Amino acid sequence: MTLPVQRYGEGAPAGEDGDAGGGPGGELADPGFWQQPPAARLAAFARLRALDAPVFVPEGPGRGHWALVRHADVQEASRLPKVFASAPGVTTPEPARWVRALFGDSMVNLDGPDHARLRKIVQRAFTPRLLAAAEADIHAVAARIVDEVLAARPDEFVSAVASRLPLEVICNMMGIPERYRAEIADRVNHASENIGVERGLTSRLRMPGRGLRALARMQRMVAGIGRERRENPGDDLISALVRADADGQALGARQLGAFFSLLMVAGVETTRNAITHGLALLTDHPGQRELLVSDFERYADGAVDEIIRHSTPIIQFRRTVAAGYTLNGHLLRPGDKVVLYYASANRDEAVFTDPDAFDITRSPNPHLGFGGGGPHYCLGAHLARVEMKALFRELLGRPVGLRAVGLPDLAGSSFDNRVRSLRFAFDRRP
Repeated sequence: MTLPVQRYGEGAPAGEDGDAGGGPGGELADPGFWQQPPAARLAAFARLRALDAPVFVPEGPGRGHWALVRHADVQEASRLPKVFASAPGVTTPEPARWVRALFGDSMVNLDGPDHARLRKIVQRAFTPRLLAAAEADIHAVAARIVDEVLAARPDEFVSAVASRLPLEVICNMMGIPERYRAEIADRVNHASENIGVERGLTSRLRMPGRGLRALARMQRMVAGIGRERRENPGDDLISALVRADADGQALGARQLGAFFSLLMVAGVETTRNAITHGLALLTDHPGQRELLVSDFERYADGAVDEIIRHSTPIIQFRRTVAAGYTLNGHLLRPGDKVVLYYASANRDEAVFTDPDAFDITRSPNPHLGFGGGGPHYCLGAHLARVEMKALFRELLGRPVGLRAVGLPDLAGSSFDNRVRSLRFAFDRRP
């Protein structure tokens, strides 16, 4: 697809008269766009970054959003929550009111005092003792998973490696009994497998109910565990969240369920995708892999950040304009929708030299893979980095080399850079 050369302001925004979007940015509304190879999508974002101001992306008659594709614009919007509100929802489409009423509001969809209160409860629950225990557990789980993989020699990386580490670590940290974990893994897959993916009519009629039922079962399960921990607390995160903190604040059943769903879908999915993309990138760039292996402790932090920047596990989040604001020379009005395209911001030529290159020595590397700062910066950023470092230390430090085989099977989602599967193989090194 080729974007016509047009500057914003020449005529009405695409889509206002019901046009499906022939102007710049219109292709972002086309489900087929997200099925294209990543290079084609990144080229389209590069053309959008070259325009003078945000462009309008139609989503139907009278509906649409302004696409924020530059690093500076995404970062500015992220740090002004009073102007760019997360409510009523950061995903596209926004969650229906009845869904929010039934399942509770996720922290990512809240603003102001409501968001600050929930985030404070969660942050206080992540005590230094809990975090230290979680880090020790991450290293132990990573070593065990790699031991089991070397013994069994599976050939599919997502299910055998990438999805296991974040799931086990979060379940251990939360204190989820072993008997629930297989079902939780299944529910997470059902709840997230079609987010941002265009589906046929039959699937559209069937899948929403399936995904919501998965969420409902998962939330009922964790609510029951929360009730048990109020009576018999342990050293786990659920116990800390449901028991009152220093200010007498704690999470109720719906709030705990909403937080757990966020942690499982966001924490597990994003980390597993980053790990999988990481193996593919290190396979495709053997020089970078050898550099990392040559001095892992020196280059590991840079490698993790470059994997996250290059793959950008979350492609976009939505915001609603709450107050009139001029961004990059364009006036945004209350009620306007904007979408923060992290996948584009992380390839911005104004910030990153040779942005399409994979370079684990890139410094500085101010990627927006965990958000653009502000109150919604990812709470799990530190743990995700620790997980990725621990796993790649094990994968690259053994006498058997692992490599990706073929290309990752991407979901074609407009929301996250999800990998369905990736074949891999073992090469014994001398």
